[in-house]
Amino acid sequence: MSNSVYQINKGINKSIEFKGLKAQYIWYFGGGVIALLILFAIMYIIGINSFICIGIILIAGTVLTMKIYALSNTYGEYGMMKKLARQRVPKVIKSTSRLVFRLGNTTEVKVSDTWNK
Repeated sequence: MSNSVYQINKGINKSIEFKGLKAQYIWYFGGGVIALLILFAIMYIIGINSFICIGIILIAGTVLTMKIYALSNTYGEYGMMKKLARQRVPKVIKSTSRLVFRLGNTTEVKVSDTWNK
């Protein structure tokens, strides 16, 4: 009987990485480049000198690239999403009524908007 040789794909469930940009930062960078392209077209149509347009776009593109690479290196694949989600979680939940504890296992609970104040 002959031995079978199987190739193992070790990259399954690994996030996309392109030139050091990980996961969603590739999309942010692409969106920024498209926004810069549209900005250049608008400035050119308005009648601004093309050298000034190119200079502004180069500076803005450099800043965009540096910021997105900094975000990618700081937070990694899921870090920024985790940080944004953590900021939305309330620090304290206030309840001025004990009605929630008296209802038992029922699923419907009327909650007033007083805890948002």
